[in-house]
Amino acid sequence: MLWVAFVDRTGSGLWAAVSVLYFTYVAGLSVAQVGTLVALAGAVGIAGAPVGGRIADRFPLTRVLIVFQVLRALASAALLTTDNYALLLVYSAVGSFGDRSANVLTKLYAARVAGPDRVRYQAVSRTLANAGWAVGGLAAAAALALATTAAYQWLLAGDALSFVGAALVTARCTEPPSPSRTVATSKEPAPAERPGSPWKDRTYLAYVATESVLFMDDAVFKVGIPLWAVSATDAPHGLVPLLMVLNNVMVVGLQVPLARFGATTKAAHRLLLPLAAVFAAAGVAMAASAVHGAVPASICLTVSAAAFTLAEMIHATVSWELSIALAPDQAQGAYLGVHGLAQSAQRSAGPLAVTAAIATGPVGWTAFGAVIAVTCCVQHRLVRDRLPRPALSVPPVTVSEH
Repeated sequence: MLWVAFVDRTGSGLWAAVSVLYFTYVAGLSVAQVGTLVALAGAVGIAGAPVGGRIADRFPLTRVLIVFQVLRALASAALLTTDNYALLLVYSAVGSFGDRSANVLTKLYAARVAGPDRVRYQAVSRTLANAGWAVGGLAAAAALALATTAAYQWLLAGDALSFVGAALVTARCTEPPSPSRTVATSKEPAPAERPGSPWKDRTYLAYVATESVLFMDDAVFKVGIPLWAVSATDAPHGLVPLLMVLNNVMVVGLQVPLARFGATTKAAHRLLLPLAAVFAAAGVAMAASAVHGAVPASICLTVSAAAFTLAEMIHATVSWELSIALAPDQAQGAYLGVHGLAQSAQRSAGPLAVTAAIATGPVGWTAFGAVIAVTCCVQHRLVRDRLPRPALSVPPVTVSEH
């Protein structure tokens, strides 16, 4: 299953780099139409996380994941068949729904198959995913040099084929044990245990709300750093792609080693306080990059990008552990599905937050880092009373990685 992340993200790297260009130059959509299409597809995708998680509590996880991977492949391939705006919107929405569902299901698989080692498993998975994204991005850059319609179409076809490949690899993986579908072995039937609902769990919902703030580091790299660097600093514009490379290299090289600091629920909980300090420092460094001079501005931007990347990796480790540890064993899929809403919410609110920070200048970036730091402290206090709950006790099983 670990290689599923690499295959999947290689295809996503191909498509993410050219999606807007494809809709503009191949499908012939206007800028407004492209923006609306992306926004509406993303809105539909929000439902994918809770729906996928709920289904996985009732049916074999690998089969459900295969279905969603095939759905993503069909949606991507369907984009090649038309330039009709309504159909492009439908196909994009279906693909977005499948993407958010698959994301939650792969995380749930890690929790079930790795047991106590789930944090390290997720770290390895994320490392491979970032490597795949880089490979796909490089291939897309090479293809874009041709600047032909056929090049765009082949990249989209490659994205669809990557989902087919991910489905084939998933089909060879062992089905992990599921607490929500445990069959009683005694002759006398055991009373049915009704899974808890995350929608009635106020503590978990509050935890998810804080997570939507902590995930905003994603918007920093997608929107914040590029816009801030070119509009408010003296740093050379060529530094921006290098900072994106720095982010990717740090994640690939350090995510697994850092995961050992959050390998248990209590350890992950303790990381929230140093995480607060890192977020605050990242915001201050970003604010300091407004200093005059290309060299000092570049140094401050690099320090800020490194700090936000470190925060991203620490938060990923904490989030993997707490999102599972706070969920009842019988409803892990449903809870993880609701947790997936945090990333979906960030995709909408994150860009608005970073553009507000840019508009208010250095003070805005200092406040941005401070707000996330305070949220870390709030989450630290919020989940403290739930920590005595035992974590998932499913023993690891051997997984086919072919």
